[in-house]
Amino acid sequence: MIQKKVNVRMKADYEWEAINETGNAVSIDMYAGAEKKAQSPMELLLSAVSACAAVDMVQMMKKKRRTVQDLQIETVGNRQEDYPQYYQSIHMHFVLFSPDATAEEFEKVVKLSVEKYCSVSASLRSEITFSCEVKA
Repeated sequence: MIQKKVNVRMKADYEWEAINETGNAVSIDMYAGAEKKAQSPMELLLSAVSACAAVDMVQMMKKKRRTVQDLQIETVGNRQEDYPQYYQSIHMHFVLFSPDATAEEFEKVVKLSVEKYCSVSASLRSEITFSCEVKA
């Protein structure tokens, strides 16, 4: 089993920092409007599933010897209005800029990536457990 770990630390009531095992940090906040400086946890989830799928797609297109000039993804999550406000659905729109790729082969690559290879989309179906403690 491969294990990954991040530590999340409170910086202020609505500000957090997540640090991985190699020291890379991501700022997170729960502010709205003009106070917003970073992505919220739910926005990070959309970013993570998009980036995960994108990496796989680029590699698959290059394996097919296709030129990838750019890949853009607009990801929209529709959240439940009541708590917990989880995503009821997520829609990703992929736009590949390539002079030699076809829409049919790109669609197959997208489907493979999102449904089979993307660890983040697969993780959305995973079991989550927790433990806790209080320190004085």
